[in-house]
Amino acid sequence: MTGTDVLDADGRRGFRGRLVAVVLGVVLAGGACSSADDAPDSATQGSRPAADSATTAGDHGESSPPTDAAVTDLAAPLAVARAATAKYATDLDAAKTDGYQIITPNMPDMGYHFLNPDVTGFDPARPHILVYQRTDRGWHLGALEWVFPEEPAEPPLPGATYGSFDAACHYRDGTFEVAGAEGDCPPDSPTTGVEFSFWHPPLVTMHVWLWYPNPDGVFAGTNPLVHPFNDDVPASSPASETSGR
Repeated sequence: MTGTDVLDADGRRGFRGRLVAVVLGVVLAGGACSSADDAPDSATQGSRPAADSATTAGDHGESSPPTDAAVTDLAAPLAVARAATAKYATDLDAAKTDGYQIITPNMPDMGYHFLNPDVTGFDPARPHILVYQRTDRGWHLGALEWVFPEEPAEPPLPGATYGSFDAACHYRDGTFEVAGAEGDCPPDSPTTGVEFSFWHPPLVTMHVWLWYPNPDGVFAGTNPLVHPFNDDVPASSPASETSGR
């Protein structure tokens, strides 16, 4: 995503079977946890179903667990996504080497977002954004994210739900400011003084929590289990990325 451009074939059945089983476990675990009676209060924050079109920033709706059919259809593309991003799971430097650059500070119950501006369209093996948590053991990949200029006519993944990201100016250190037009962007970050990087119009977002369990569901925009990593969330962080449709 730039200022103008928003953004196993080797036949080893044993390996492929284990990989699909892992992906199925991720999806089923999210669905099972989301119905638990002892889920945290913050688990009510989720994503808007693909059929709805809510737009309010900061408005988090609820996410429903995927159906059995959706889980089956999800297995193959999520296996591809997991295999393709495994090298980034605990290696942020590898992601940076491959073109991912920071575009947000630590977002509450999400993490730091790193965008690859060379990725366009939808490809399970090439997410537009990697969402990391910074833990006491280092950086850990939590979610993958794809962005779209408008809600897709057909969900790119079965059962997908969407969030949104307001039009914003982004700066090279990850700070950003909500702005309706690129001409409204200050040349330097108002909070850190770092130079301007790019602006984007309002976006539709799709999170996939493939590397960190999420009791709210695999497509939820936020994750209560990463709440302990909110320590360095800026007090004045712009609340522009939302989930809930």
